[in-house]
Amino acid sequence: MNEVLKRKTIADFGEQWASFRGNPGYYGAVDLLNDLLAPLISVESLAGLRVADIGSGTGRIVNMLLDAGAKHVVAVEPSSAFFLLQENTAARRDRIAYLHDTGDRLPAGSELDLVVSIGVLHHIPDPVPVARAAYEALRSGGQMFVWLYGREGNETYLRLVEPLRRVTTRLPHSVLTAMSSGLSPLLDVYIALCRFVPLPIRAYSRGVLAKQPRSVRKLIIYDQLNPAYAKYYRKEEAERLLKSAGFEQVQSHHRHGYSWSVIGQKR
Repeated sequence: MNEVLKRKTIADFGEQWASFRGNPGYYGAVDLLNDLLAPLISVESLAGLRVADIGSGTGRIVNMLLDAGAKHVVAVEPSSAFFLLQENTAARRDRIAYLHDTGDRLPAGSELDLVVSIGVLHHIPDPVPVARAAYEALRSGGQMFVWLYGREGNETYLRLVEPLRRVTTRLPHSVLTAMSSGLSPLLDVYIALCRFVPLPIRAYSRGVLAKQPRSVRKLIIYDQLNPAYAKYYRKEEAERLLKSAGFEQVQSHHRHGYSWSVIGQKR
């Protein structure tokens, strides 16, 4: 069952990124990368590092890392979006190694300084082999950073979206795209209300969603409703994911009160 879900989710993302190809404005900016990594990693510390990005999609995080000064990036993407990834990062391909495969196939002994996986592992039914591959690819003292959906802080949201996903994950792409367009104005209203009312995920809505172009807000809705598999992690589960792969000094941060950023170090 896990393998079926894995293949279906990869296919879902290939179709998703074929429709949402761009990374405009704040969505592709180093400022957002800083928001994602802080306080566990400073953007400034990325300068000169050899980094792998697991689940590169259309190249958004790869370009962010290079913009922040990373020396070289291994871009790992298993879906058909791999070709969009190459297209969107072509101007800097001399600083990128492309791997059209799953994260558990990241080559051991790569002597990487850092492996990141942002918004990806919560879509993998069994992510531990990916974290173990990252461990083996790092140099001694290297780090892995992951960003995961959180269960804490999302309780109200999940009471709505989990029953909805039982339907939307089965919808044709065209229907789900139209549905996301229809819901987008409602998200705009929700973001506006968060300025005055302490609604759920208010900090994220004001600090991140409000800065996104409307095209990206539509993508975010689609992204929540599309993938066949999505797990919302509790803090202890998020930390255990890295610990079970051998990482030490594991730390976590409850980003905007709705998600988990976790970092661990190879001994």
